[in-house]
Amino acid sequence: MVEKKILSQGLAHLRHGGLTVNFWDGTKETFGPDKPYVTITIKSPRVVRAMMRNASLAIGEGYMNGDVEVDGPLDNVIRISIENHDLFGSWAKRLQHLRRHKNTKNHQAAYIQHHYDLGNDFYKLWLDNETMAYTCAYFRTPKDTLEQAQVQKMDHVLRKLQLEPGQSVAELGCGWGHLLVRAAKLYGVHGVGVTLSKEQASYAKALAKREKVEDKVRFELMNYQDLPDNVDGQFDRVMSVGMLEHVGLGNQHQFFKVIDTLLKEKGVAVIHSITAQTEHDPPDAWIDKYIFPGGYIPSVREVTAKFPTYNFYMLDYENLRYHYKLTLDEWWRRYEKHKRKVIAMYGEQFYRMWRFWLACSSGSFNFGSLILSQWVLCKGVNNDLPLTREHIYAPTIIKQRANHSS
Repeated sequence: MVEKKILSQGLAHLRHGGLTVNFWDGTKETFGPDKPYVTITIKSPRVVRAMMRNASLAIGEGYMNGDVEVDGPLDNVIRISIENHDLFGSWAKRLQHLRRHKNTKNHQAAYIQHHYDLGNDFYKLWLDNETMAYTCAYFRTPKDTLEQAQVQKMDHVLRKLQLEPGQSVAELGCGWGHLLVRAAKLYGVHGVGVTLSKEQASYAKALAKREKVEDKVRFELMNYQDLPDNVDGQFDRVMSVGMLEHVGLGNQHQFFKVIDTLLKEKGVAVIHSITAQTEHDPPDAWIDKYIFPGGYIPSVREVTAKFPTYNFYMLDYENLRYHYKLTLDEWWRRYEKHKRKVIAMYGEQFYRMWRFWLACSSGSFNFGSLILSQWVLCKGVNNDLPLTREHIYAPTIIKQRANHSS
């Protein structure tokens, strides 16, 4: 068949790793110079025809629908493409570019709710039980539990902000609210967090009341771009953990313009975001269609280039790539543990879709195509900031400030 010939000719150019393909006609071929990382079974030639339009979309949909099966570590599917980026990158450029979700302000609520409003009961199955954090954790050792690591991540971010009692904090993309609530409890600050997820906003408001900090923090169902028009004055600190990925291709300038408007002169901001090693790659078609519509992963250089425009001084940068690999592995393990519950909630196809996404995400961090960036920024020159980074790694600072503010 012509489909088999086309695929075999393409995969014959693998220069790294190895891949075995079981074809729909019962034949098998192995490609690449090394032992196969994984075996992929393609049950229908229509998968190959779809690959001629967009390979990522074809493989993702094929796995969701059962036309593609994987024998071996599922994250090695992405490893093959990463290690042979020249081959798959050039192949992708020759294929038809699909229309992707355009990320404009009037679409952003629907895009966020598509992903985050699947239901808190769904996320509770596989996120940590302590903070419901859906962002990269911080592992002091690989043996840390996910619960420990997520609390450590929150404290890592809060130390970088150099908080003092009485300061004001704005959080762009507040998730389920635990980070801002913890800042209020431990440091005596006050502030506001915004999200476009109805489920998250409801949970965060209940959390603030339950933790008795509703007089210090509030959570709003609001686009981050509208926050400057709905607050009085500016903030001492701004934090954003895991939202920059959602602002969309070409919209990073708007994100930093909002931070500039919210942040006082000499104020400090912490930005935590997935970033890419390569620049200007279009959003992945399968992820854009099924997982994160309108999302875009910027490169480190792409983000950092925006700082001078808003007089942001970069005080610190940290790459937590492997921390996210450990986080995703634990999410994946917990997700698999609750396979039957997920299928009962959303069906087999949904289960396979999210399984594929979690596995490929782990592979992307493990094999290096994605990294996790944390920036500490200061608006303008501030000569009163610490000379060293000791405050980031000194847990006693939190205890002292907690006692001081109590």
